[in-house]
Amino acid sequence: MQDLRRTRALDAPADFAGRHIGPRDGDVREMLAELGYATLDELSAAVVPEEIRLGRELELAPPRAEHELLAVLRAIAERNAIFRSYVGAGYYDCVTPAVIQRNVLENPGWYTQYTPYQAEIAQGRLEALLNFQTMVAELTALPLANASLLDEATAAAEAMAMAWAATGRKRAGFAVAADCHPQTLAVLRTRAEPLGIRLQVLEAEALDPGGGEWFGVLVQYPGTDGRIRDFAPLAAAAHAAGALLVVATDLLALCVLRPPGEFGADIALGSTQRFGVPLGFGGPHAAFLATRADHARQMPGRIVGVAIDDRGRAAYRLALQTREQHIRRDKATSNICTSQVLLAVMAAMYAVYHGPDGLRRIAERVQALTATLAAGLRRLGYGVGDGPFFDTLRVRTPGAAGALLERARASRVNLRDYGDGDSVGISLDERATPKEVERLVEIFSGGDGLPFELQPEAGDTDAGVGSAFRRTSPYLAHEVFNRYHSEHEMLRYLERLRSRDLSLTHSMIPLGSCTMKLNATTLMLPVSWPEFARLHPFAPPEQAAGYHELFRQLERWLGQITGFEAVSLQPNSGAQGEYSGLLVIRAYHRDRGEAHRDVCLIPTSAHGTNPASAVMAGLRVVLVRCREQGEIDFDDLRARIAEHAGRLAGLMITYPSTYGVFDEGIREVCRAIHAAGGQVYLDGANLNAQVGLCRPADIGADVCHLNLHKTFCIPHGGGGPGMGPIAVARHLAPYLPGHPLVAGAGGSRAIGTVSAAAHGSAGILPISWAYIALMGAAGLKRATQVAILNANYLAHRLGKHYPILYRGRGGLVAHEFILDARPFKDSAGIGVDDIAKRLMDFGIHAPTMSWPVAGTLMIEPTESESREELDRFCDAMIAIREEIRAIEQRRADRDDNPLKRAPHTAEALIDDGWSRPYRREQAAFPRPWVRERKFWPAVGRIDNAYGDRNLVCTCPAPSELAE
Repeated sequence: MQDLRRTRALDAPADFAGRHIGPRDGDVREMLAELGYATLDELSAAVVPEEIRLGRELELAPPRAEHELLAVLRAIAERNAIFRSYVGAGYYDCVTPAVIQRNVLENPGWYTQYTPYQAEIAQGRLEALLNFQTMVAELTALPLANASLLDEATAAAEAMAMAWAATGRKRAGFAVAADCHPQTLAVLRTRAEPLGIRLQVLEAEALDPGGGEWFGVLVQYPGTDGRIRDFAPLAAAAHAAGALLVVATDLLALCVLRPPGEFGADIALGSTQRFGVPLGFGGPHAAFLATRADHARQMPGRIVGVAIDDRGRAAYRLALQTREQHIRRDKATSNICTSQVLLAVMAAMYAVYHGPDGLRRIAERVQALTATLAAGLRRLGYGVGDGPFFDTLRVRTPGAAGALLERARASRVNLRDYGDGDSVGISLDERATPKEVERLVEIFSGGDGLPFELQPEAGDTDAGVGSAFRRTSPYLAHEVFNRYHSEHEMLRYLERLRSRDLSLTHSMIPLGSCTMKLNATTLMLPVSWPEFARLHPFAPPEQAAGYHELFRQLERWLGQITGFEAVSLQPNSGAQGEYSGLLVIRAYHRDRGEAHRDVCLIPTSAHGTNPASAVMAGLRVVLVRCREQGEIDFDDLRARIAEHAGRLAGLMITYPSTYGVFDEGIREVCRAIHAAGGQVYLDGANLNAQVGLCRPADIGADVCHLNLHKTFCIPHGGGGPGMGPIAVARHLAPYLPGHPLVAGAGGSRAIGTVSAAAHGSAGILPISWAYIALMGAAGLKRATQVAILNANYLAHRLGKHYPILYRGRGGLVAHEFILDARPFKDSAGIGVDDIAKRLMDFGIHAPTMSWPVAGTLMIEPTESESREELDRFCDAMIAIREEIRAIEQRRADRDDNPLKRAPHTAEALIDDGWSRPYRREQAAFPRPWVRERKFWPAVGRIDNAYGDRNLVCTCPAPSELAE
């Protein structure tokens, strides 16, 4: 009898690739025929230079059916043991309100949005982020907050650099209290050294800025061991010495504690994770940073502000255009590109849902339970200190810490190990209950029952912090935090905001270099599984066996896809990956006695984060020219190599190039760098054109970062989360980043720690794992080939109407291309802004504007867009070209036309005073198919200049909006 297990006909169909890739087989054949090619292999052979083509299939497991894959992943998840963790150290279990989990975290209308650069079709998300900024500003009592950063530790590093810039870089000393979270200290050490900042870690009591050597001081409030100190005298001393006080803090604690802004802090930072965002084994979580208004220009990251639209109505937008690394490049103080928008929205909505009274009740309950626990432990004879505390106790257990930790684990409880053998930590959280407090006291008593009856402490702050630290100032008085406390109203508010944002649920987002592809539902489901979501990042490794199995497999697959020996999952954004890769190169040179190698060659076409990352890594940027067709100018490259050969650290290069072409001779470039003693860093932003066709290691690169939120399907989340792991050659593997609290993390000569958690935003890694497992080698290769096909199909159709700036061999492009709109400025007075706004009337998001070339549009369709959607985009762009032609031929007014007045809101269309020289139907429904899927912009064209002149970055009062 035939073995049924070996009968292929009985295998479950694995057709995820067919559902992920948009064009059907017939569409592919017809699109290829239009381009003059018979097969995808023939097209990709014409696009990808022969010398770098991968001559074999990637060594990956065969793809599985979606339901089978979920079963496999469920089995991996079940290897994680979810103990009750009271470890703290900046991470706390919490309750995600179901209305927020279902309608934000699990809603593709929120997680498939792009960064809100096109503000008119991003009003819902911008309002949510303004809520976030208002929440942070009011809880910290500092007037200006940004729209989130990556994690608390990197936010502290950003604050350090910000304080240095704000004080003119006249001093190089930065003091840090020893009771900051250990991961924060580790990231600060990593970040300070390449910049030449002298980091000094001292006991909090010993901090004295009077010597005038420090530009800033960082303290933790409350400390990592729970102690609360009065830092007002330190703030006064710092200011007297010309230094800034930076405070790492906890927003839930600030609901009952005196806020940093009231005792003199200049910058406050921390994590909003405990505001309804799952632990996720370390991320993703939204960090915050708030400061005084006079430091606005040094603020890293993005800031949402209030402006007005063309009808004088209030409208939200990104203020100050704070992606400053793209403007200042090698003079930038930050390389921040990705923020944590989706998680910031969750945290803000947690505050909206609970309101100020609800947040205070949660905080007081946590503090009261901690006070009850402290009283019980004291009765047992344990020392818990006599100072004020909020939610954390450091319990003195001379010589018995190890036994207590083991006893707790036997009860499926994790306590914090301070590593001294004489103390353990307990941090309570929102999920804590009186029953849990009783169980903790039982563990410390060594028995199976309570030796006495616990007496609950008072439910106010005097029980633990005393009146000296009690918060007396109000917060979150704005209507938005006091209106949506019933689930029905909250649901409607969330839906109202979501409906004001265009996302991938509406139409394609054809952004060059950003790869806005399908984030399939199957990939997203495991993110909410408690086995992945509720694990503390510093839980013992045996409790995270499932996660570690997933990490090993994902690292192996990414290594196979890139051709590299080793992978670090720690960098939690693309810019973090750039920075980490350059630090690895720098450490490699230093280890070989060549610390003088400090020159980083970067083509002029590079992402703005590239030079910013190089400077942060302690390298000196030297630009290399590009030729007219976009490829690297080899003559200039050779000249720069010769000029800096003795000091050359490496080359940063994006491949295919940022101009959307596969440069010929890339191997020659790598050989030239290696011959001069340098290393090659490949920016992985464009890996979507490589997977299965060529590999960075085979090309000659030594390290690359991988944008998992691009090529590997982690969604952009409206501007975050991102993940930017690095893959390295064997000789660089010893330098991969480590972590102070996770044994075995990183290489034997680790560069240090670059993110707060050892594996970055581990909670979203199942997405990329599932994508690779479902696609298999053949599916990944076909996805790359169709991405290239779609781009060339668009270039073929649009090239008849717009100039295409750069093409490779045979007039082909890679997976993206640049459309030139500069001629229209003279011929019709039309710029890329006008085209972008007009696309909104078609219900389509604009391509990347004015980058890498001013006055152009960079278009990347991705493989998951269907031919129908591609044709809709082409039809819209061709229709816009006809409208431009009408202006050129004076059939339309140069100043009053559909492009100059776009986008058109429903309110503008029904205005009885319509007097524009074009029909309302042309404004609102420029093509018949728009009627079937009309997306109405929430506001008209926004006046950016007004927003810059009148900077408002927190929720304005209703009366202000009316004015």
